[in-house]
Parts: sequence; C-alpha cells; structure tokens
Amino acid sequence: KRLITCFIAVGIGFVISFGFKERLFKILVQPLIKVMKEGETLIYTGLPEAFFTYLKVAFLSGLIVASPILLYQFWMFVAPGLYKNERRMMMPIVLLSSFFFIGGALFGYFVVFPWGFKFFLGFATDTIRPLPSMREYFGFSAKLLLAFGLVFEMPLVLTFLAKLGVVSVPFLKKNRKYALLLFFTGAAILTPPDVITQIMMAVPLMLLYEVSIIGARLFGKKKPKEEKT
Repeated sequence: KRLITCFIAVGIGFVISFGFKERLFKILVQPLIKVMKEGETLIYTGLPEAFFTYLKVAFLSGLIVASPILLYQFWMFVAPGLYKNERRMMMPIVLLSSFFFIGGALFGYFVVFPWGFKFFLGFATDTIRPLPSMREYFGFSAKLLLAFGLVFEMPLVLTFLAKLGVVSVPFLKKNRKYALLLFFTGAAILTPPDVITQIMMAVPLMLLYEVSIIGARLFGKKKPKEEKT
C-alpha cells in the first residue's frame, strides 16, 4: 500500500512537472550556461534525445516534489517496529528529512555545480571545443543532485539510530577516522573523477558527521543510572 502511494505521488509530480519541462531544464542547465563562453550551447545528437531528456527532467522534478510523501511513507513503514514514545518523532523526522534532502540538492546546485563545470570546461583550447549534449548533462547533474540530497540525510539517520540505542557518542567518536575514509571513498564513487568535486562532497560530510555526534549527544538514548547499594 505504501509503495502504491509512493508511485502515485511520483506520477502526479511527473505530470505536473512535464508541463514546465522546458523551464525546468533551463533552470537545471543554468550553472553550466554561466561558465560557458558566449555563443556556446548544449546539443543533442539523436532525434529522440531531447524528448527523452525532457521526460527524465520531469521525472526528477516529480521525484523531488514527492520527496516529502516518499519520506513520510518510509518512516511510517518503520513506525510499527518502534515504541510509542519513538513514534512521536515521526513527523519531525519527516520534515527534517525533506529539509536535509532538499538542502543537499541545493548545495550541489549552487556550490558544487559552478566549480565543477568551470573545472571541466577549463580543458577547452583553440583546437578543442566542448559540445555537451542534453543527455550527458542531465545524467551528470541528476546523479550529483540525488547524491548530495541523500548524503545530507546522514545527521538525521545517525541521530535517529542514537535515539534507538544502536549507536552512541563514544562509538561515533571512536570510528571518526574510519568514517573519514568512507566519506572520501564514497565521494570518489558518487562524483566525477576529479579531485575538486570529491573534496566538495567529502568536506561537508565531515562537518555533517560532527553535527551527527552533537545530535546523538542531545537526543541519544540515555543509559540508566546504576542504583546505589
């Protein structure tokens, strides 16, 4: 039932977004246009490429629009396995999940995109001209937006696990160095093969990990005090 609700929510978001597909793609491509030279534009090399790219743009937009409902359905699926006092946290968690996901996507769009695109276009010369296609750009940008949106959920997930008693503040502190290695490894997998983009994902993850420790300290499960004999 919850999966069906998620599919319906994404479908409604897709239908609404498809009516604004050209405008949405123009917004998505804006960071690249700003760093391109005057007169340069995107291209499409196959006849159906532009149409299918617009479909993908509408689907991505519908997914983002429906993200609060998707997150709500996910947390409500988890809720039956929680205690009554833990279920009261569901609504704040849904709101914070949406906030962190959208915040991560906006960070990728406004901070990472300009630096990353400027780096890649810097290899152009008088004899080498960049001709990015619509399909390649969408695949690249969509992957980064979703990656940043998901990794920004880390403080919420770790704080929630601390609340359940799965992890603790000493555990998070002790494994900080392993988390750092994991962040750079994950950034290398999720981002393009350039150092700048990887660092721009790994550094925020390090900061979010420290935020997670603070959240675990404030909201984590407290150990019962030993009774005095």
